[in-house]
Amino acid sequence: MDPNQAPAPLTPPPVDAPVMPGTENPGKTLGIVSLVTSLVGLGPVGIVTGAIGISKSKKGGQSNPLALAGIIVGVISTILGTLLIVAIVSAATMLVQKCSELGNGTHVVDGITYNCGTINQQ
Repeated sequence: MDPNQAPAPLTPPPVDAPVMPGTENPGKTLGIVSLVTSLVGLGPVGIVTGAIGISKSKKGGQSNPLALAGIIVGVISTILGTLLIVAIVSAATMLVQKCSELGNGTHVVDGITYNCGTINQQ
């Protein structure tokens, strides 16, 4: 080896790139909460938690399909729930009106039986 020649550089052994911890979606939990609450009939809660979940995910640079699904299911369940309540109230109102016309007792009108009576108060 020539003393005037620089020694060959040592090549370091290959090093694996540092493993970055997985970036967790900040709105993931709210997306799950949104979908579950919407599916069990709490549509307005699902809509709100879904909107917050999407907002948090966007700030983290990620998408949140569960939150979006929760919002969609929440809107549908809210509409269906509202229609059901309107139908029940409407039917009850019609029954009360019909019974007020017919009076107490059992009446058959056009093949429909109405049982009208007073509530016993003790």
